[in-house]
Amino acid sequence: MSTNSQNKNCQNCKSDFIIESDDFGFYEKIKVPPPTFCPECRAIRRLIWRNERSLYHNTCAFSGKNIISMFDPELKLTVYDREIWWSDKWDPTTYGQTYDFSKPFFLQFKELLQKVPLENLGNTNCINSEYGNHNTDCKNCYLTYATFRGENVAYTKGGVEVKDSLDLFTVMKSEQAYEDVVCSGLYKTHFSYDSDDSINSQFLTSCMNLHDCLGCINLRHKRNTIFNVEYSKEEYEKQLVQYDFGSYKNLETFKKEYSDFIKPYPRRFAALLKSVSVTGDNVMTSKNSKMIFDIFGEVEDSKYITHGMSVKNSYDAYGAGKMEFLYEGVDAGIDASKVLFAVLTHRSMETHYTYMCFSSKYLFGCIGMRKQEYCILNKKDSKEDYEKILPKIIQHMNDMPYIDEKGRVYKYGEFFPADLAPFAYNETIAQEYYPLSKKEAKESGFKWKEREEKNYEIEIKSEELPDHIKDVADSIVGKVIECKQSGQCNEQCTEAFKITLDELHFYRRMNLTLPRLCPNCRHFQRLGKRNPLGLWGRSCMCVQSGHDHQGKCSVSFETPYSPEMPEVIYCEKCYQKEVY
Repeated sequence: MSTNSQNKNCQNCKSDFIIESDDFGFYEKIKVPPPTFCPECRAIRRLIWRNERSLYHNTCAFSGKNIISMFDPELKLTVYDREIWWSDKWDPTTYGQTYDFSKPFFLQFKELLQKVPLENLGNTNCINSEYGNHNTDCKNCYLTYATFRGENVAYTKGGVEVKDSLDLFTVMKSEQAYEDVVCSGLYKTHFSYDSDDSINSQFLTSCMNLHDCLGCINLRHKRNTIFNVEYSKEEYEKQLVQYDFGSYKNLETFKKEYSDFIKPYPRRFAALLKSVSVTGDNVMTSKNSKMIFDIFGEVEDSKYITHGMSVKNSYDAYGAGKMEFLYEGVDAGIDASKVLFAVLTHRSMETHYTYMCFSSKYLFGCIGMRKQEYCILNKKDSKEDYEKILPKIIQHMNDMPYIDEKGRVYKYGEFFPADLAPFAYNETIAQEYYPLSKKEAKESGFKWKEREEKNYEIEIKSEELPDHIKDVADSIVGKVIECKQSGQCNEQCTEAFKITLDELHFYRRMNLTLPRLCPNCRHFQRLGKRNPLGLWGRSCMCVQSGHDHQGKCSVSFETPYSPEMPEVIYCEKCYQKEVY
C-alpha cells in the first residue's frame, strides 16, 4: 500500500521538506522510519564523520611506532598502525559491552568508541602513500585523498585511475594532468573543467576530444584552436609561443583573460552523461535516481548519493560503491547489502550503526569488527539471542532516545549524532561543501578545531619565488615557502609549503610556473570551481533564433546553478545546438 507524499519540518534547521511516496516505499523495504532531518541537514550530519584531509602525527598505541593518522592525538583515542590493526594481535570482541537498557544507545556507542582501537587511516593496499587518506590501490602518492588506483599522484582529491599528475579534483583515467576539475580521459591537459578525452591542451571548459587547444569552451573534436578560433597547425604553434605558462605573471594574466572570455557562453544545465531519469550533476551512466552528484557510473533507483559508483536501491550516502540497500552511509560498500547507518564499513551485510567494520554481517552498534557475525556493541551473541534482542534494542532506542545539547532527538533511524564524531566540523569535508564560520558551527552544536600556532621558519616568501620555472634552481626542494594567503583565508591554510623533487621535475617538464599557494588553499580554489551539491528549479535562458522555439525557450529543469550564479544556463537541447 503506497503512502502519499508528505510535508515534514526538519527538526534541525526547521525548514520544510518533502518525503515522496516512493521514499516511503524504500523506507518500508529496509524497515526504517522516515527521516526527521531534511536532505541537506542529513548530508552535513554524515560528512561530519568524514575527515579526508586533516592529518596528524600520532603514535600507535600497540607498538609505540610513529604514524600518520586522521585522528588528532589530543582526542586520546586508541589508534593502531594499519598493519597491527588488520593483524590477529588483537580481538575487537574483547571490548564487547552488554547492552544497557537504562541509558540511550548512542551513549553506549560513544563509550565503545573511546575504547576500541581504530585504524590510523582509511587506506587499502597503498604503497609508499602514507600521507593520504581514504585511498585504495595507490602507489607513490602524496597528500592525495579519496583516490582509487593512483600512481605518482600528489595534491589530489577524488582521482580514479590517474597517473603522474598533480593538483586534481574528481578526475578519471588521466595522465600528466594538472589543475583539472571534474574531467576524464586527459593527457597532458591542464587548468581544465568539465572536459573529457583531450590531449596536450590547457584551459578547457566543457570540451570533448580536443587536441592541442588553448582557452576553449563548448567545443567538440577540434584541433589547433585558441579562444575557439581554429588555426592551421603551423599558425597554431606560432600563436602559442606568446602563451608561456612557465611564467607566473603570464599565467595570472591569462587566467583573467580566459575568465572574461567564457562568461557569455552558455552552460549545460547539468552534466548528466548517458543517464536516464536522473537529477543531479557530474553523473555518468545512471538511471532512475534523484539528487546524485559526482557519480562514476551505474547508480540506479537511488537518492541523495554523492561520490559513488555501482549503487542500487540506496539513499543518503557519501562515498559508496558496489552495493545495494545502503542507507545513511559514509565510505561504505564493496560487495555489500543492507548496510544501515555506517561509516567505513565494507563487504558487510545486515548491519546497523557500525564504524570501521569489514567482511561482517548481522552487527548492531559495532566498531572495528572483521569477519564477525551476530554481535551487539562488539559482544558476540548466538544467532538466536541476536535475533531475539535486536527488536528490543530498536524499541528501546525509540522509548529512550539520545537527545543532544541542541535538543535534537535521535531515535532508531537517525544517523550518528554529530557530537559523537571523532572530528571537529572544520576537520571534515562538511566544511568543504557546507562551509561555516567558527561562530556558526558552535551555534549549530558542532565541534571546532582551533588553528594551531605555526612556527615555520619561512625561508622564501611567495613574492620572492622566480617568475619563470626555468630560473628555479634545484635548491628550492625542501625549502619552507610562504603561502601567498598566509592564513588570511577560510581555506585551512597551512601558511607554508614545500616543493618536492618529483614535483619540481613535473613543473619543468610541463613548463609550468611554481604555485604560490599551499596545497590546502589550492584544493579550496579547485573546489570553488565545481557547482554546489544542491538543485534549483530554473528555466532555459536561451533566446537564440534557429533553435526549436520562438522567443525564449520554455523548458524547465533542476540545475546545480543557483539563481544567484552569473552563468547563462541552457537546457540540453539548446546547449547541444550551441556546441555541435
